[in-house]
Amino acid sequence: MPDAMHLYVFSPADSVFDGEVLELTAHGHDGLFGILPRHVDYTAPLVPGILAFVDAEENEGFIAVDGGVLLKIERKVRVATRRAVRGDDLAVLRQTVRREFLALSEHEREARNAVARLEAGIIRRFIEIEEMG
Repeated sequence: MPDAMHLYVFSPADSVFDGEVLELTAHGHDGLFGILPRHVDYTAPLVPGILAFVDAEENEGFIAVDGGVLLKIERKVRVATRRAVRGDDLAVLRQTVRREFLALSEHEREARNAVARLEAGIIRRFIEIEEMG
């Protein structure tokens, strides 16, 4: 087998990918970058985008990530991300990301609104108590 590195991509919910890859590209704050097995050790914050890799069988794969952190030490690359979805076809992955990430975003927006309503209620209650005393 050619030179390879071990890629492990995970989120709080699950392990998205755990396997050998020959190369990896990712989107960082400074733009697109690539990593090969003999690349110097490296750490990079990731922006939402697509991780593209070539696996040990020389097949191309893709993982959509919602930002995160990439850490390469020797021949191990770890990517920690809030959300991730794996796919082998970019068009299908795009649809999956839209469906899953947007649904989560809507749920998060509803949760933030509920918290804001609770905070506003607490503030109103403090004002009422202050006016009474």
